[in-house]
Amino acid sequence: MSEQSTIRVAPSGLLRSVATLVAIGTFLTFTNPFGATTGLPVWGAFAYWIGLVGIGWLGGPVFGAAVRRVAPQLPEIWNTAIATAFVAVIVWLTILLVQLVIVRDPVPMSYWPRLYVLVAGISAAVAMIGWLVERAFAGPPGAVTHAPASGAAAKPVRFMERLPPKLKGAVIYAISAEDHYLKLHTSKGTDLILMRLSDAIAELEGLEGAQTHRSWWVARDAVESARREGDRMVLVVKGGVEAPVSRPNVRPLRDAGWY
Repeated sequence: MSEQSTIRVAPSGLLRSVATLVAIGTFLTFTNPFGATTGLPVWGAFAYWIGLVGIGWLGGPVFGAAVRRVAPQLPEIWNTAIATAFVAVIVWLTILLVQLVIVRDPVPMSYWPRLYVLVAGISAAVAMIGWLVERAFAGPPGAVTHAPASGAAAKPVRFMERLPPKLKGAVIYAISAEDHYLKLHTSKGTDLILMRLSDAIAELEGLEGAQTHRSWWVARDAVESARREGDRMVLVVKGGVEAPVSRPNVRPLRDAGWY
């Protein structure tokens, strides 16, 4: 089953991404790591750094999704590390090309390995900043969405408008966050959209569900069973999906009758 990314960005998420990119680009412009932009005017240095950071910012989720497709059981930390290494290759090649074609000052081949290590270090730092931003705006664990009260008229669920064409009319079982993307688990299969989980949860009001984990929202009616794995609780959702329950949410969900 294919997982094609549908580019539907929540406005607040887009603004945060742009603000973060501009902040990182500005910082690198004035700190000039490794003297990379020495001799360039400020606007030229800013364009140089914002371009490289932008490649990494956009490439990270793409490579992350590709790695996840090939090795779905890989721990997220390793997924991020591999994706960052691939992003560093793209940025490294971009620098070599810019130096050769635009600056007309080719990087000596003897310096290529060191350049890649430096690029990989900056790429890892940018990936960490992205993770921190995502974490800061992810919203508190345990956010709950509600179905209309008994007898009340049902209101349209705004999030349903974001479903990709192949999932239109599907029942949403769960939503999991993967880098900058959300993976939709539904009665018609899965797909990816570009959005933040906190923004999605705000639009899921009207469906009975809960944020069981920092990176998961689950529809209550989709839960088939629950089991413990050591000190962890896992919800088995329709379609064979297994959603983790973070420790602070174990008791509230149990008290609410989820399991």
